[in-house]
Amino acid sequence: MALDAHPPLNSLGFPKAPADTRVLVAMSGGVDSSVVAAQLAEEGYDVVGITLQLYDHGAALAKKGACCAGRDIHDARRVAEEMGFPHYVLDYENMFREAVIDEFADSYLAGATPVPCIRCNERVKFRDLLETARDLDADCMATGHYIQRRMGTSGAELHSATDAARDQSYFLFSTTPEQLDYLRFPLGHLASKAETRALAAKYGLPVADKPDSQDICFVPNGNYAAVIEKLRPGAAEPGQIVHADGRVLGEHPGVIHYTVGQRRGLGIGGLDEPLYVVKLDVDARKVIVGPKDMLSTRTIPVREINWLGDAPFTSQSEWHLSVKVRSTRPPRDAVIRPLSDTTAEVELVTPEEGVSPGQACVFYAPEGTRVFGGGWIWRGD
Repeated sequence: MALDAHPPLNSLGFPKAPADTRVLVAMSGGVDSSVVAAQLAEEGYDVVGITLQLYDHGAALAKKGACCAGRDIHDARRVAEEMGFPHYVLDYENMFREAVIDEFADSYLAGATPVPCIRCNERVKFRDLLETARDLDADCMATGHYIQRRMGTSGAELHSATDAARDQSYFLFSTTPEQLDYLRFPLGHLASKAETRALAAKYGLPVADKPDSQDICFVPNGNYAAVIEKLRPGAAEPGQIVHADGRVLGEHPGVIHYTVGQRRGLGIGGLDEPLYVVKLDVDARKVIVGPKDMLSTRTIPVREINWLGDAPFTSQSEWHLSVKVRSTRPPRDAVIRPLSDTTAEVELVTPEEGVSPGQACVFYAPEGTRVFGGGWIWRGD
């Protein structure tokens, strides 16, 4: 067959009509994923909506501002009815607890600062739900994440969103090349959230004015400690607040109430210098505080690396890239030295404050928008 006889690619990159292209849309009940589903349905795709029930449905009903709760399941169903495509709710509660919540509790108790949204994407949405999409003979799976997938010379590439304020690349660094082949992110090119809401209004969606979720879905009001105490009774054992020079400055109600870099709420007023939490010694039940300069870190050990570069990670002794060590900070210049396929030492050109085990270290191109993967910071030394 001549090359020019092939049908043109549709908007999702397949050489066939939208009506012949099945796409599973992961619907949280929020405005972003609802717009994705509505847009694809309007374009004529064979859309199937899936919402995951990730934790207790009854307890979630009264809670606002979190994804995948009872109200959100109801909202996703209404959007599907409005746009005329099938919608299913899958009970992933046990899977979510084992893959995300238990590790969150254990790593927090170990003095780390976990990022459960990354684990949820990695272990639940982009692994188990993606397999469900394949079982349903879907050609691809689409989500409402603000990130871009672009085709490069070596295949699909991950790129940060056009709107830097909405970019979610930090939370999606562990997306593998195989997953990236199958995933689509229709909102990544939009210039602002206002554009998304305008689309929701255009489609007449009932969630057009729904507020964004702010908290981790199973951590209401951002109160990590209360959740940990519920998951691990007796975890909040009291101990000492100790200066880095060895002085005992006071008592604390439990290490789980503190994070590295914290300044406020330490309960040790009346001192001449401002002090910050510089380390959590979980075994000794000590919160160690010190001056701000003790928070500066230049060398970061990283493991469980997911590499998205074209050449193998270990093909170079050094990669000169930019890295983010927190989702809210801009990328900083760094030298990444591979130790194996999945471990590395990251040297920051300019030291960062408050680098904590349990956070992600995400790799970016020094210029441009490409995401080269990343890994997990595993100790704060």
